Amino acid sequence: MTSRSPLTGIEVPIIGSDSIKWYNLSLPSTTTAPPPSSSQPLLSPVTDDTSACCLVGDPTTYFVWRINKNSPYVLEIVEFCSSREFPRVGLRIEFTSALCPFALICKNEFSGTSGYPYMLYTSTVAGVAYLIRLTNITNYGSYTVFPPHEVTELNIQSYCDYGAITAIAATAGCLVIGGSDGSVGCFRLGSLDSSSPGFFHELRDDSSLGRLWSLVSRRAVAPVSDLVFFEIQGRNLIFVLHLDGVLQVWDLLSCSKLLRYSMNASMSEGATFTRLWAGEMNKDTSILPLGVLHKPNSEVDGEMISVYSLHHSLGGRTNILLEPSTTNISMDEGALIDVKLSSNKIWILKVDGLVLHNLSGPSETGEYEQCFGLQESVVAEQLFQSSEHAADDLLWLAHSIYPSTKEQIASRVSSIFLRMLFLPDIFHNSVLRATLQDHNKHYTDSEFHSLTADGLKKEIISLIEHEGASRSPLSLLYCWRNFCSHYFDNWCHKNAPCGLLLDSSSGAIGLIRKSSISLLRRLEDIELLSFGSFDELGEIANHRINLSGDLEREILFDVLRCTSNLSQQLGKGAPALFYESVFSEPSLSPEDIVGRLLKVLETRYTSSVAALHVSELGIDTAWEKRVGDHKILRKFSTNMFLSLHGLYRKAATWDKVVDVISKYLNFLVPQKNENKSDSEALFDIRTGITVQVTSQVAKVMFESAVDILLLLNYMVKLGGQINMSPDDVSRVQLELFPLIQEIITEWHILHFFGTTQCESPAMEDFSSQLSLLQIDSTANRRSWNDKLGKCDFTLAFILLLDHQRSFESQNGVDSRHLPHPSSFITPVRNFTSWIVWGRSEDGPSTFSSRSTMLALILLKHGQFDAVEHILTVVNQNILKEKTSGSIQGVNNEWCTLLHLLGCCLLAQAHRHAPRGSSEKKVSEAISCFFRAASLDGASKTLQSLPYESGLPHLGISEHVSPTAWKLHYYQWAMQIFERYNMSAGACQFALAALEQVDEVLGLNDTYSGADFLNESPTIVKGRLWANVFKFTLDLSFYHDAYCAIISNPDEESKYICLRRFIIVLYERGAIKILCDGQLPFIGLAEKVEQELAWKAERSDVSVKPNPYKLLYAFEMHRHNWRKAASYMYLHSVQLKSETASKDYQVRSLVLQERLNCLSATINALHLVQPSSAWIDPVHQGKSILKELYPSKKARITVSEEEANDDFPSEKLESCMDIEKLENEFVLTSAEHLLSLANVNWTFTGIEKPPPNLVELLVQSNLYDMVFTVILKFYKGSALKRELERVFVAMSLKCCPTRENIKKQGLLLTSSKNEVAHNSLDIVPAAQQSKGNDQWDALEQYIEKYKSFHPRLPAIVAETLLCADRLIELPLWLVQMFKGTIKGTWGMAGSESSPALLFQLYVDYGRYPEATNLLLHYIESLTSLRPADVIRRKRTFAVWFPYTTIERLWCKLGELIKSGHMVDQCEKLRALLQTALQKHFQQVIL
Repeated sequence: MTSRSPLTGIEVPIIGSDSIKWYNLSLPSTTTAPPPSSSQPLLSPVTDDTSACCLVGDPTTYFVWRINKNSPYVLEIVEFCSSREFPRVGLRIEFTSALCPFALICKNEFSGTSGYPYMLYTSTVAGVAYLIRLTNITNYGSYTVFPPHEVTELNIQSYCDYGAITAIAATAGCLVIGGSDGSVGCFRLGSLDSSSPGFFHELRDDSSLGRLWSLVSRRAVAPVSDLVFFEIQGRNLIFVLHLDGVLQVWDLLSCSKLLRYSMNASMSEGATFTRLWAGEMNKDTSILPLGVLHKPNSEVDGEMISVYSLHHSLGGRTNILLEPSTTNISMDEGALIDVKLSSNKIWILKVDGLVLHNLSGPSETGEYEQCFGLQESVVAEQLFQSSEHAADDLLWLAHSIYPSTKEQIASRVSSIFLRMLFLPDIFHNSVLRATLQDHNKHYTDSEFHSLTADGLKKEIISLIEHEGASRSPLSLLYCWRNFCSHYFDNWCHKNAPCGLLLDSSSGAIGLIRKSSISLLRRLEDIELLSFGSFDELGEIANHRINLSGDLEREILFDVLRCTSNLSQQLGKGAPALFYESVFSEPSLSPEDIVGRLLKVLETRYTSSVAALHVSELGIDTAWEKRVGDHKILRKFSTNMFLSLHGLYRKAATWDKVVDVISKYLNFLVPQKNENKSDSEALFDIRTGITVQVTSQVAKVMFESAVDILLLLNYMVKLGGQINMSPDDVSRVQLELFPLIQEIITEWHILHFFGTTQCESPAMEDFSSQLSLLQIDSTANRRSWNDKLGKCDFTLAFILLLDHQRSFESQNGVDSRHLPHPSSFITPVRNFTSWIVWGRSEDGPSTFSSRSTMLALILLKHGQFDAVEHILTVVNQNILKEKTSGSIQGVNNEWCTLLHLLGCCLLAQAHRHAPRGSSEKKVSEAISCFFRAASLDGASKTLQSLPYESGLPHLGISEHVSPTAWKLHYYQWAMQIFERYNMSAGACQFALAALEQVDEVLGLNDTYSGADFLNESPTIVKGRLWANVFKFTLDLSFYHDAYCAIISNPDEESKYICLRRFIIVLYERGAIKILCDGQLPFIGLAEKVEQELAWKAERSDVSVKPNPYKLLYAFEMHRHNWRKAASYMYLHSVQLKSETASKDYQVRSLVLQERLNCLSATINALHLVQPSSAWIDPVHQGKSILKELYPSKKARITVSEEEANDDFPSEKLESCMDIEKLENEFVLTSAEHLLSLANVNWTFTGIEKPPPNLVELLVQSNLYDMVFTVILKFYKGSALKRELERVFVAMSLKCCPTRENIKKQGLLLTSSKNEVAHNSLDIVPAAQQSKGNDQWDALEQYIEKYKSFHPRLPAIVAETLLCADRLIELPLWLVQMFKGTIKGTWGMAGSESSPALLFQLYVDYGRYPEATNLLLHYIESLTSLRPADVIRRKRTFAVWFPYTTIERLWCKLGELIKSGHMVDQCEKLRALLQTALQKHFQQVIL
C-alpha cells in the first residue's frame, strides 16, 4: 500500500471508546407465531464482524452498532455526540436467534411516541424483523428486559414468499427486502399498523407494457444483491441492485420505477454485482456518486469497485440518468471490509489498510490515491513487534548505554515497555485484561474496573517479575516480549476494524473497530517529512521552513536522509532510551546519552554486549552476530562518510548546511499563535482528540530533534574528516545545540502531558483533593474526581479543563459534528502554543516560566510526580542558561522553580513514597528550599505566586528586610515540614532560622515592628529552640533534644520542654537516659527530680518503668542515699495499696516487687551513717506534692480520708529506721510466700506478727519463713514457747492418724519383734514421698534450732508418742537422746537425755524399747576399761533413773497378773532382773 502512495493520514483513537460498561437487555416473550422451521436460514447469517454508524438529528447523534460473528445473537449499540464526553455505557440487546448483518437506527418521526426519539430496525436470519423504539441509552441502567410496548415483531414469511431473502434495508417507517427471485417487498413497519391496508406491498411496474415485460421476463430476473435508501428533493428513493448488474431506482412514496440500468452491458459477460453504496449529492452539479462492487468473472481472482455518476434534474418531474463508470478500483477478493462515499471521495477499508480515492481530481499533493495508516502498525512499532529483532536491539542498546549496572538495564527496559503499554493510542482496556488472563491473572468486572493506572502497572510488573525470576536482563526482555506479543495478538483480534464512520456534514471519517472507535486525521507537516517522500514535499520546505531555493531544499533533504540513516542504524530503541533517560535515577544528561549512542555508531556494541552475546547466544552464534554487525557497521560508516562529503560538496561550505539546519530547527520550534479564548472548559470528544493528536505530533517532533542532535554530534566528532573547521564546530555547539536542547525539552514535556496518566488522589487526603478539584459548580469539573488515576485521563486534560479549551468557534469548527481530517491541525497548534507560550494577553514569557505556571496547575490538583518531572527537566535547562544570558532573570525563574519543586518533593514523600525513597525526597526538598531562599530577589518572586495555586501561603509581609524575610521563609518551611510530620527537615529549618535571629537583632536587641510584630528576641529564640527540641525528640535524638532545652533562653518554655522531655522519655521506655549520668543537669537537677516525682505520684503502679525506681536510680547516681531510700519506700507503700485488689497470681508479683523495694530501701540506708539511717516517708511525700506545681491537680487523686482509711491499722510512725524496715521486710516475705501457696493473708503492723501467722506458715510448710519470723520477733521464753509450738505442729504432720494407717494397711509396730501384717509397697508413692519430706524437714530443723531450746527432741518425741503410742521413733531422734555429756556414764545427760527417753518409753507403754534402752546403758557401764574406773567415782558420774526402773518393773508385773502378753513380759522381766543384779554388784564393788 505504502509503495503506491505516501502516507497522508493516521488513526486517532477516541478516548474512552475501549472501556464501555454494557447494559444487557433481552427481548420480551414473543407473541408472534414462530416462522416454520427450515434447514436453511431465510437471511444470510453473520460471517464477519459487522458494524455501521447511523447519524441522527442536528446536532448529530452518532449511533454505532456492532454484531460480532462469535456472538450473532447480540447487537451492541453505542450512542455519542461530538460536543460531549464519550459515554462510558452502551447497550447490548440479546435476541432469541441469530441476527443477519443488518441494523438501522433512525429518528422516530411519528406521533404518539413521545419519550422514544429513536427507532431500531433489525432482523434475524429466521426472517423475523424487529422494530424497537429506543430512548437514550443511559436510561436503560435499571432494565433487564425491554418493555413489550417498545418492541414490534414482524414475521416476513407471513406476508410473502420470495425464497431466500438476499438483501434488506430500512428507513424511518419502512422496511424493504429483496428476494432471491428478484422481488422487492416493502413493509410500512413503524408508520402503519400491520393490519392496516397498504402495510405491505411489492415494488413492481404497473404499466401495461411493464406488466407484459414482467410476465415474459420474470424468470430471468436475477436475485437482489443490495438495497440502498437515498433521499433526493425530499423524496425517498430505493436503489435496488441485482446480481446480474441491473440497477433499479424506485420512488418509495409512489412505488414507481424511476430508473432501470444494466451495468453488465459495459462489463464482461459473467460479471456478478454484490454491493452498492451511495455517496453524498453534490448540490452544485446534482451528481450522486454510486459505488458498485463486482467480480468481473469467476476466472478472475479479484474484485473491483466501479464508481458511477447519477444525474438528476430539478424540474417538476425527477429525471435520473446514470453515466457509465469512469473510475475502477481493483482489489484482492475478500480484502474489502467497508466502503464510504462522499460527494467527491471514496474511502475503502481493506484488511491491509485504508485508502482514499479522490473522484473529482488529484489532491493538493497531486495524488488521486492517498493512504491512511491504521493503528496496528503503530501498536506493533511502539511495542517492538514490527520486526523479529526489534526488542533484542533495544536490550543491546540499553547494555551499551548502561554498561555497568544490570539492575539499571532491567529497570530501564521494564520502564520503557510499561510506558509504551500505557500510551493512550496503545492502551486498550479489554485487550490488557485478555492479556493478563492469558498469564493466569483473572479479575472480576468490578475488580478490573476499580484498578487505577498505577494499580494495573503494579499487576503487570509483578507478573513480569514472577515469570522472569532470574532477573537477568535477557530473561526479563523475553518476558516483556512475550507479554507484548500476546498483547499485540489480542489487540489485533479483539480490536480489528469492522466498518467505517462518515459524517458528510463535516467530512469526518472514522473507523469502527470491534471494541473501540477512532477518527482519521491528516498528517502534520513534520509528520509528512517523517513518514512521506522528501522529493514530493517541496511546498512544505519552501513555505513552512522558509528555504530560499532549490539548493537549500536539496541540502535539507540530504540532511534528513542522513538522520534517517542514523535512526535506522540505531533502531527504534534509541528514541525510547533517550526519552526514558530523563526518568532514570540517577538521570543521565542528554550529552551523556548522545555520547554513548555515538559510541554505538562507532563500534556497534560495547564489550559488555559482546560478552552478553557469548553467554546468552553461545560462542558460534555470538561470533556470527559479531561478524554481521561488523559488516553492517562498515557499510553504515562508509555511506555516512560519503553522504556527508556529498553534502559538503553540494553546499560548498558547512556554514550553508548549518544555516539550513537552523531553519529546519526553527520549523521544529512550537509555533506561537494568538490565543485569547476564555471559553468554558469542556471535556468532550474533540478535547480528547486534541490531546491525542498533540501527543502524536510531539512524539514525531521529539524524535526529529533527537535525530538532528545525533547527526550534528556525529558530524562534530568526525570534524576534520569531513572538512569541518573549528569555527564550524564552535558555531554548531554554541548556536544549534542549545536550540535543539530547548526544542527537545519542549516537545518532551508536551508528549509527557499528553501520555502520562494522572495520579489518583491519596485515600487519606481524598476530602481535600475533592474540594480542590471542585473549582466551580460546573458538572464537567466536578466529574474530574472519578477520572483521576484512570488510564485514559492524562495530564493534558487537567491543563485544558483548568484553564480553557483549544477548539474555538472563530476557527470555523462546527462542534456539532466530528472534525474533518484536516481540521485537527489548528486546535493542536493552539493547544501547543498555549502550553509552551501561554495566552497572548499574558505577555512575553520563557518556556521555563511557563512550565512553572503549568506546574502550579498540576500541583493544585495533586499531580506531584508529574510536577517533579517537569521541574527537574526545566531545572537542568536553567542550570545551563546560568552560564549565559540575564542572571537576574534566570534567578527569578529558578527561585520559583526550586520553591515549587521543594513543595512537590515534600508532598511526594508524605503521600506514597517508600521509606528509602521518602528520605531521599525529603533531603532533596530541603536542598530546594535552602537554594530558593539564597537567590537574589527570592522574597519578591515567591510572594508573587498566586494564592489560589494551591500552595500554602507564605504569609510574609512585603516590607521586611531581606534577612528578616529569610528568617520568615525558614520558619514557613519549618511549619510545612512539621505539617507533614517530617521532623528532620523541620529541625534543619528551625536551626537555620536560629542562625538568622542574631543577624536580624537590632542595636537595642529588639526586632523592628514591621518585621516581627514587636516580639522580643528571647521569645523568638525560645519558640525556635522549643521547635528544635520537639523535632529532635520526634527523631529520638535525646541528647540533641536536651541540648535544645538547656539552650532555650525562655525559662517558661524551657521548663515546659523539660516536662515534655520526661513524659516522652517515659512513654518510649528511654527514661534511663536521665539516670545514667550522660546528661549534664546544669541547674535542672531539682526540676528533673520534681517532674519525676510528680509523674510518680500520678502514675499507675503497673506502669513500666516505674517512676519511683527512676527516682531511686536518679538519687543513687547523685549519692543522695536517704532520698533514694525514701522514694523506693514510697513505691513499696504504693504497691501495698494495690495488693488487696489483685488476684493471687498478680498479688504474688506485687509482693515480690514490694520485697525488692524494701530491700533496696534497706541497702540504701546502710550506705548512710548509722545515726542518720532513717527516713520520713510521710513528710517526704507531702513535701513533693507541695513543691510540684501547686496549681495543677492530678488526674487521679485520693482524698485524705480515703488515704487514712486505706492504712488505719498500720500506725506507722513518722520515721522508719533500718530495724522497722527489716521487720516489714520479714512480714512482707511471709505474705509473699503465703500468696504463692494461695493463702490470702496480710498484716497491718510491723511491731509483731499476727497470732495466726506462724500457724499459717507451718500449714503451708514454709518452715524457713516460720523460724525467720520467730527469731526476728521473739526472745527468751517467748522464743522457746514459739519454737515448741512449731515443732509440735511439725511432729504431728509427720504422724498419721490410726484411721489413715488402717486404711493404708500399714501397722506400725512398737518393737522389732512385732510383724507388719501388710506390705509397705501398697503405700501410695506420692503420700509416702510427702511423709518422707516431713520427716526430713523435722530432722533438719530440730538439728538446726535445738541449740535455741535443748528440750526440742523431748518435745518432738513426746508429741509423736502421744499422737501414736505404737509409732517407731526415727533413729536420728533416738540418737539425739543418746548423745550424753562427755565424761558421764549411765543415763545422765542434758535436758534431752537417755533417762528422759527411757521415761517416755515407760510412760507410753513402750516396755520393750524401755527395757532395751536400759540394758544398753547398763551393759555399756559393765564394759568400762580399767582406766575409766577411777573417773566413775566422781559425783554423779554414774546415774540411772531408778524410780522409773521401778515403775517399769511394776508395770511388767501388772501385765503378767492380768494375763496380757505374759510370755513377753516374763521374758523382759527376766532380762531386766539379770541386768540389774549385775549392775548392783558392779556398783557395790
